[in-house]
Amino acid sequence: MEIRRVGVIGAGQMGTGIAHVFALAGYDVALHDVSLPALEKAVQTVAGNMERQVARSRLKAEDREAALGRISIEPELAPIGGADLVIEAATEREDLKHKIFAGLVPHLAPHTILTSNTSSISITRLASGTDRPERFMGFHFMNPVPVMQLVELIRGIATDEPTYRTLVEVVKTIGKTASSAEDFPAFIVNRILVPMINEAVYTLYEGVGTVASIDLALRLGANHPMGPLELADFIGLDTCLAIMNVLHEGLADTKYRPCPLLVKYVEAGWLGRKTKRGFYDYRGEQPVPTR
Repeated sequence: MEIRRVGVIGAGQMGTGIAHVFALAGYDVALHDVSLPALEKAVQTVAGNMERQVARSRLKAEDREAALGRISIEPELAPIGGADLVIEAATEREDLKHKIFAGLVPHLAPHTILTSNTSSISITRLASGTDRPERFMGFHFMNPVPVMQLVELIRGIATDEPTYRTLVEVVKTIGKTASSAEDFPAFIVNRILVPMINEAVYTLYEGVGTVASIDLALRLGANHPMGPLELADFIGLDTCLAIMNVLHEGLADTKYRPCPLLVKYVEAGWLGRKTKRGFYDYRGEQPVPTR
């Protein structure tokens, strides 16, 4: 089927980035969030990010204006149901995602494909709460969406082949590359990445190294562009903890036990860059390690 209109649910960092890339690729995008200020901020963020692309000669000014004109904001959920493709990009909480899909189902067009940008939650379980598990998939973008090239495509047990093929083509049209994953906890990227971050937190917790020495060691010793604790702050410590909990509960293996120090930081509300404190303190001119 042809996809022309895309509905994005959630105007946070991921939803904003997803709206950005789809609008640039020529799709009409309806962006929904329960918070009107969040929607207004998202449009401002997209405009600012596109302006930087223009300044760097990566985007023509007229293309920026055309892309921004394709984005509309929808404070109500119902109008999103008329889209050809819906991408849910809300907070990584399964109960919230089920609630969103339950509210959306009565308003869906017969042909609409439903997807979730979840980074770890079972696609089969999310799909089972809708009226169309055969037209439901995981559509996992990497952060920051306009920069990162990969999209994980995750089929639930009921996902049909036409839905999968349609989304493979959609990924191509937005200039990204698809990687197919089976529906197991955390899929591919986070199944490998987040346990590495959790192990880095254990290394800090056990006193093997400081925040600075651990990040330096992985940047220079493994040629990673960003240290694991710096990366955790960028992702959000609450998101890292949520993924570790999904892995621990879903696979029942003690190697996925979240580090108690990670839990403590989340309990303190030190979630990384978005709260100005995590493994680094971002309130000054330069990030300062908190341990």
